[in-house]
Amino acid sequence: MASGPPCAAPGGSPPPGAAPRRRDVGWLGFAPFGVYVLLFLAVPGVVAIASGFFDANGRFTLGNFATLVDSTILTDFVNSIWLSAVSALISAVLGVLVCWALTAARPDGVVRAIVDSASSVFAQFGGVMLAFAWIATIGQNALVPVIVKAITGIDINGNGPLLYSVTGLLFPYVYFGLPLMVLSFMPAMDGLRPQWGEAVATLGGTRLAYWLRVGVPVLAPAFFGSLILLFANAFSSYATAAALISQGGIIPLAIKQQLTSETIVGVANTAGVLALGMVVIMAVLMSLYSLLESRTRRWQR
Repeated sequence: MASGPPCAAPGGSPPPGAAPRRRDVGWLGFAPFGVYVLLFLAVPGVVAIASGFFDANGRFTLGNFATLVDSTILTDFVNSIWLSAVSALISAVLGVLVCWALTAARPDGVVRAIVDSASSVFAQFGGVMLAFAWIATIGQNALVPVIVKAITGIDINGNGPLLYSVTGLLFPYVYFGLPLMVLSFMPAMDGLRPQWGEAVATLGGTRLAYWLRVGVPVLAPAFFGSLILLFANAFSSYATAAALISQGGIIPLAIKQQLTSETIVGVANTAGVLALGMVVIMAVLMSLYSLLESRTRRWQR
């Protein structure tokens, strides 16, 4: 007769001959990341925001919040919002088309591998290098404007350099927004089950009916979640814009002006107020993104 499992020793200690229980130390693997987040994200963020509640002499004040009703600052907020929204929408629509085209490629094929690798690289390509690339492409005397003017007679920089304006930032923002959309939305496209289309066809439904009643409702949370992610990414971008525009126009550049202004003395602390405004907007966006992402994961199981 087979014997049962060894009984535990009195006091809850392991039975004789059993291997001692190893203390779980897996959480130590997150320690370096936790220290990084604390030192380079949490602490600077708290310090930056808290500075908005103090004046130049270190006294607590709410007077810095008057900056939020300044016409220039309001214009910068509006510019940041519409620039982020338009670039996110363009990137999202183009990204959906790319993802839809990739559904015809083999998941483990060469085309899919190339697109995934390129998207990973281009989504992280920004800053001064990206600004230089666009200056060489559509700058004042760059290749594209010269060719367009020679063929059509239209000077796209006739009213001033297009790239060195808030509108011109759409080009680099869509450049890194499109691959980010491919990376974030493609898993949702892969989550569409072939059986769903077969079920619709079996019930007499058309391809259009499948997309209207199954495909679009399933993909909608992922699409809007990716759209919010693109908006947040563009809204917080700084390096590329700073390399192209030196006179402000969007909130990240306005914060830079508040910190480095040589003509207006005593306004450095108002940068914390602007940072707080950005944090509030980003917090709302990330909360919406988290809700949509949780709904998306239900269909990817």
